[in-house]
Amino acid sequence: MKAQKAPDLSARGRNRRQILQAAGALAAGAALPLERAVAEPSRPRFASRPNRIAVASYSFWRYQQGRRLDIAECIDLAGEMGFDGVDILHRQMTDESPAYLRELKRRALINGLDLCGFSTHQGFVSPDAEKRQKNIEHTIHCIELAYALGIGCMRVNTGTWGTSKDFNELMANRGIEKPLPGYTDEDAFPWVIESLEKCLPAAEKCGVVLGLENHWGLGRTPQGVKRIVEAIDSPWLRVLLDTGNFFEDPYDKLEVLAPLTVFMQAKTYYGGGIWYTLDLDYPRIGRIMRKAGFTGYVSLEFEGHEDVRTALPKSLAVLRAAFA
Repeated sequence: MKAQKAPDLSARGRNRRQILQAAGALAAGAALPLERAVAEPSRPRFASRPNRIAVASYSFWRYQQGRRLDIAECIDLAGEMGFDGVDILHRQMTDESPAYLRELKRRALINGLDLCGFSTHQGFVSPDAEKRQKNIEHTIHCIELAYALGIGCMRVNTGTWGTSKDFNELMANRGIEKPLPGYTDEDAFPWVIESLEKCLPAAEKCGVVLGLENHWGLGRTPQGVKRIVEAIDSPWLRVLLDTGNFFEDPYDKLEVLAPLTVFMQAKTYYGGGIWYTLDLDYPRIGRIMRKAGFTGYVSLEFEGHEDVRTALPKSLAVLRAAFA
């Protein structure tokens, strides 16, 4: 019988040592402190992916008489139109019961959609401490609703002075509003910062990031939004960037806030805008956001007169192409 060749034990040993060394390196990496693992600067970046495109329930309503749809119906329509998620407008909700919230989550699951945003309203631009406290409590209540819905990002506003007769007048004045007699915007910044700080413990506890929108009041300029976010300096307060709330030279202003942005609302105006119309260059906006490393949701806020059954699919196509 021919003698069998003895196995190369040294080679096998080398292979075994290489496997053990690789496993040890992997375990060592896993044992890094969380903050170091998250902030590791030398990690290679993977190829960018398209942003997911959501639709705001507001797009189906736009505060138009007789057009207020139930959120559940908005979710069904968003699924039929091919969106990836739904951004719920709190003021459009007709029910806050636990059973209703569970039903919205079920509808989203069936339609293959994420409930990705929760748009709320609050006002901290007031010298009245009691009024600010009521708005703090309202905001915390909304954070808890977002948590119950499984939503990770909630829009917040600074609020306005309230010296305009109504929203139509505010828009006619291009979002500019006089302060209350005896006060200036400089008086209001500490009120807003202190109020938002009081909301952050609830946001962190619920795992809901607050997105401060460039939305009138102290948020009318990128400098105002940035001043508040950087003063608070918390990972639980970032920027929610609205493409339609800068009337002049929007691209430079969007670029200022892009690095702080965690969620974007993108406006379109088919059929002419309800309050105003902007001719926005979405391929350019897409490039600005990609340069800033933004990979979050882009939520359509349709604000035109055209029928939503034609305007929303057209808007979706524009946003898919721009944020691909």
